[in-house]
Amino acid sequence: EVDWFSLASILFLLMFAPLIVYYFIMSCDQYQCSLITPLVDLLLGNTHLSDIWNKTPALTYKAAGIYILWVTFQVILYVFIPDFCHKFLPGYVGGIQEGAVTPAGVVNKYEINGLQAWIITHVLWFANACYFHCFSPTIIFDNWIPLLWCANILGYVVSTFAMLKGYFFPTNAKDCKFTGNFFYDYMMGIEFNPRIGKWFDFKLFFNGRPGIVAWTLINLSYAAKQQKLYGQVTNSMILVNVLQGIYVLDFFWNEAWYLKTIDICHDHFGWYLGWGDCVWLPYLYTLQGLYLVYHPVQLGTANAVGILILGLVGYYIFRVTNHQKDLFRRTNGNCKIWGRKPEYIECSYTSVDGTKYYSKLMTSGFWGWARHFNYTGDLMGSLAYCLTCGFAHILPYFYIVYMAILLTHRCIRDEHRCFSKYGKDWKRYTTKVPYRLIPGMF
Repeated sequence: EVDWFSLASILFLLMFAPLIVYYFIMSCDQYQCSLITPLVDLLLGNTHLSDIWNKTPALTYKAAGIYILWVTFQVILYVFIPDFCHKFLPGYVGGIQEGAVTPAGVVNKYEINGLQAWIITHVLWFANACYFHCFSPTIIFDNWIPLLWCANILGYVVSTFAMLKGYFFPTNAKDCKFTGNFFYDYMMGIEFNPRIGKWFDFKLFFNGRPGIVAWTLINLSYAAKQQKLYGQVTNSMILVNVLQGIYVLDFFWNEAWYLKTIDICHDHFGWYLGWGDCVWLPYLYTLQGLYLVYHPVQLGTANAVGILILGLVGYYIFRVTNHQKDLFRRTNGNCKIWGRKPEYIECSYTSVDGTKYYSKLMTSGFWGWARHFNYTGDLMGSLAYCLTCGFAHILPYFYIVYMAILLTHRCIRDEHRCFSKYGKDWKRYTTKVPYRLIPGMF
């Protein structure tokens, strides 16, 4: 059953999330990235909603063509080109990999080739910029709002198709979840792993491609636009490209590990993932670069170095924390964390069929500092992105606020699920590791 708070939250997001994205992008296009001035103008009667809307670039055939070619190209790279990177990159896990067991007991197989798709895409991008000159490197920025309409169309089409597919021709009927509430089912999804054919998995494709592959291209387009407008690329823009590029590359290098995360293991595929990956991610995760086109910031050396260190330390914590958990799971605790055998709590749970299982919860390494210390590293990196933009406007800081809310909510979701699963053993664990994100505070 859907409680009233969940339903109210879902209705709010369905109504206002698209408006939030539009408002942020419009504020940069028409108000130099000021979030306050449009509201003040509307309240004082200096402008009207129709005036703002009439100044907004419309959907164009050029933008539609660009977007169709982009998505089609990513589909081709995803479905038709098997991974070869794992054959010559030491330590990289690619090719055909198995996902986690679904609620219905299904183990799906995936073609992990995201790193390959990212490399091919960026090689072609730089080849065009340096040699072929088929299109300008500023093409994404120059068509940014028309492309927004294209992304929205795809997001809604995919989400609606996924819902209809769940009702009429699901990939696995036993992995469908129906609440009886239309808005909840549309938002959170019905099918657990909707697929077309053997390899086109909606979750993996839309979570990783085309949005995350595009993330670094979008930032490169911003940098090209800054160069064109001002004759230079500022060190703040370089920092954004480097730090967010590291995050994107980390995602694709560890794409096989991503199959074990909450997005793949627990979330169903609906508007939350479909529209969110098409629109929310590429448009709001790249606000720092967009802002720096309108307000170029040249940081002092000390500030630039400090931000770089913050971002790299955050990434180190994020990656090492996840590596410790992965190593502990793979070896069933027979490993060394920080040079010693890891500490853990033995726990058990009973599945719906009455079978009793045993598990271990690690309480040493970074996991002894806080129960979600990987999220702490993620937040440090997010803050570093925002700090590159200085303090003249609040718009670039939306990302850290959003990530803090998102990851805190994930902490609560994770812990509610773990308490339901482990019961008193989970209480023992939280007594041993009392903090969620920040040791000594929260």
